[in-house]
Amino acid sequence: MSAPLAASSTTIGGAQRRSPTPVFALSAALLGFFVITLDASVVNVALPAIRSDLGGGMSGLQWVMDGYTLMFAALLLSAGSLSDRVGARRAFAIGLVVFVASSTACGLAPDLVTLIIARMAQGLGAAMMTPSSLALIREAYDDPVKRGRAIALWTIGGAVAAAAGPVAGGALNLVSWRMIFFINLPVGLVALLLLVRVAHSPRRDVPFDWIGQIAAVLAMGALTFGVIEAGAEGLGGPRVLVSLTITGLALLVFVTAQARGRHPMVPLDLFRSRTVVIASGTGFAFIAGFQGMVFVYSLYYQQQRGLSSFATGLAFVPMTVLSAFISVLAARLAERFGPRVPIVGGMLLMGTGTATLAFLPASTPVWALSLVMIPVGVCGPLAMAPTTAVLLESVPTHRSGVASGVFNTSRQLGGALAVAVFGALLAGRDGIVHGLRESLAITAVMAFASAAANLLLKPARRP
Repeated sequence: MSAPLAASSTTIGGAQRRSPTPVFALSAALLGFFVITLDASVVNVALPAIRSDLGGGMSGLQWVMDGYTLMFAALLLSAGSLSDRVGARRAFAIGLVVFVASSTACGLAPDLVTLIIARMAQGLGAAMMTPSSLALIREAYDDPVKRGRAIALWTIGGAVAAAAGPVAGGALNLVSWRMIFFINLPVGLVALLLLVRVAHSPRRDVPFDWIGQIAAVLAMGALTFGVIEAGAEGLGGPRVLVSLTITGLALLVFVTAQARGRHPMVPLDLFRSRTVVIASGTGFAFIAGFQGMVFVYSLYYQQQRGLSSFATGLAFVPMTVLSAFISVLAARLAERFGPRVPIVGGMLLMGTGTATLAFLPASTPVWALSLVMIPVGVCGPLAMAPTTAVLLESVPTHRSGVASGVFNTSRQLGGALAVAVFGALLAGRDGIVHGLRESLAITAVMAFASAAANLLLKPARRP
């Protein structure tokens, strides 16, 4: 599917400035979203190599993953507002520079602590880029049909990146695990060059919600820390109890700030929309299931089956290859039958695939496991593009940045909690195989629940 090439315009201070073509905005947004999604999964298969080089146990490996996704999720809420305030183009450029610089720091990290801190900085850059990339697309395409196709291409980039992450990580790890971070540099520079051809975005001057942002970081950080520590100390451990208490208090402060603040970064009336709630829940369920599955199988294949990092990456190839073809079909299905069909179908496929994996015997060959993973990989391009489009069509234009921030926060929070919870299960006393089965069962339940919830969405009217 090719991106539409019709010209678009944006209004700045009462004057209009036309973009040469919206394809520059779409290309920059797609490249940016591709690398930030890739970095959420490309590290998985390199975790044993990182531990061998820099040291650290299971909790250290979990923080290498969650340092990125946690900051990504926690800062996405204010990043959506920032995109509306400073303009999507400027917010995207700032985030891209931060992301490229922190990727370089990750590749040069001399120890595990430095790597985790640099991963957190990556999450900051990714948080700024994600809602602004969607806002760039919405500004570039006025026609809903063309915008929907552009969003589909944007989502395809993310879906392919998420699926290709383990394969790319395994291949790059043959040279060095540091290459998985250095690869972001040339891609980021190309995206910056494309951004030069994009028109300036409109701005809205709104004060920053410091209380809400600090409370959000504390709540998500304490929750993730508590879950990770629960794997070692148990739910009754002192640090776990303190972390969960901080989570509850911070969440209370956050909700109060959003309800009573003059300029909340997440207006609570946004959640009166059934579509916003269901779309956010669907994003949470998919990313939690997909990233969680890749995380546990990357460790399982190398620690339990004795596969190399490259062989582990190859085990994910079947679902990666098919995902690229399904992406085109998903957009056509949404246009012809409405968004519910691909969304519900995709989540049902994920639930069926992970439930099947959970019950397969431990002696199942790796090639058979790879085939059963295909429905999980298909879910991304099938369900996420129409989910994103439905969300943006359900909110006013001036709230597109905030709405996309909420949506992507739910996705990244799902990934962070999946790594925390599933990692704790893998490190449990019952062993890695038992933890793997429990993780897959949780994923299946979330996927089936999401499919059922999407049946509550009103069918889209056909033209």
